[in-house]
Amino acid sequence: MQIILSGLPGAGKTTLSRALAARLGAVYIRADTIEHSLRRSVLNLRDVEDLGYLAGYAVAEDNLRLGHTVVADSVNPWAITRQAWRDVASRAGVPSFDVEVVCSDESEHRRRVETRQSDIPGFAVPSWRDVLERDYHVWTTQRLEVDTFNRTVDACVDLICKELGF
Repeated sequence: MQIILSGLPGAGKTTLSRALAARLGAVYIRADTIEHSLRRSVLNLRDVEDLGYLAGYAVAEDNLRLGHTVVADSVNPWAITRQAWRDVASRAGVPSFDVEVVCSDESEHRRRVETRQSDIPGFAVPSWRDVLERDYHVWTTQRLEVDTFNRTVDACVDLICKELGF
């Protein structure tokens, strides 16, 4: 199956995605890693968001067709990108499961954004202003909302696994 974690930067989706992938022995695909790698290309690409997502979809589909569970980690700000991830699973003939990761406490969310360090060499993490100005559309489809405020990583992963029946 494909488990798609989405949400604003700093909400905790990368932390949860990695922990979930480790627990399930799943393939982990992160849009930030792909996009940053494309920006470092000799082609001098700058606007790579759609390319990053397209590459992520392709890698996810290859791995789903091999029978692997895939955990996809991306902001996934629009209905069209959310549907595209689900379409990948559908083409591969496997179910998909959407998780929106949020941090309901604005002060805590801001603290996380302003104090985090990039784990990708040379990758600039977004500022709090970037997060506030992000074109992030409200969800209109079903998903599990996981609020990371005052919850441990293990508790959040437990919640996702429980919803998935694991």
